[in-house]
Amino acid sequence: MDLFQAMRVFAKIAETGSLSGAARALDISNPSVTRHISELESYVNARLFNRSTRRLSLTETGVVYLERCKRILADVDDSALLAGMNASSPSGTLKISAPVSFSVNQLATVFPKYSQRYPKVCLDVSLSDRVVDLVEEGYDLAIRIGFIGDSSLVARRVAPLKGHVCASPAYLEKYGIPREPQDLGQHVCLPYTNGPMRDEWRFAREGKALSVRINGSMKSNNGDLLRGAALAGMGIIMQPSFIVGDDIRRGTLVPLLTDYQLPEFGIYAVYPSRLHVSAKVRTFVDYLVETFDADADARLAPGSAD
Repeated sequence: MDLFQAMRVFAKIAETGSLSGAARALDISNPSVTRHISELESYVNARLFNRSTRRLSLTETGVVYLERCKRILADVDDSALLAGMNASSPSGTLKISAPVSFSVNQLATVFPKYSQRYPKVCLDVSLSDRVVDLVEEGYDLAIRIGFIGDSSLVARRVAPLKGHVCASPAYLEKYGIPREPQDLGQHVCLPYTNGPMRDEWRFAREGKALSVRINGSMKSNNGDLLRGAALAGMGIIMQPSFIVGDDIRRGTLVPLLTDYQLPEFGIYAVYPSRLHVSAKVRTFVDYLVETFDADADARLAPGSAD
């Protein structure tokens, strides 16, 4: 039984004074009206109307129940109106999961600017390089860096992103410069463990793809930690522009194997469903796309202006 619909039918019969009047007002059939009232009377275990061939009137129980129905239906309508307002005007708490390095390096200025534009939205940001379960853990959306495979979630690419293989001048002076991807097997590489290339790095040249298994004395799920280790001369890293772009511009990290292409990955906004997307989710994702457009990596890449 659809309890709220049955209550609406009951209230409309009381308002119009007849079953047929309620049917016309609600644009449903007379048998549907009769069924709803029968189910409602069974639900409350009481007769709500006195019926005769000429007259329909509320019972004493019906009078009391009608007042309660009116209050309940009014609350339901108010809630629906409020939900509709929230769906069109961004407000409330937006719970976001975002990776640590990207948030600290890039989103620290994005969040305040979004809040200035939409002051009724409260941002609840959790930083973690772990891939969270949005539905199970109650997040409205997640920002993810890398590759998005098959998923029941909606993934909107905010901007493309490129990786760079690099090492410090001190490391290269001590161990030499790898000229071909295969040379990496003789070097200390520091892989990022949250990505798909944790055990091997993939390259392409002139349409030919190749992969190299890597080994090293350290691996981590945090790009900034790997950057620090590379700056200290510990090994070779593969990291995106927003982590190593400034170091490459300053010369504190040296780009390697630049004749080869690395797989292009991206910045993604991920959320549970395309249906009934709230205004706070929609406006935040749109703002990310506006901020990190198709030229985002070019601005972050080595040799670009700040």
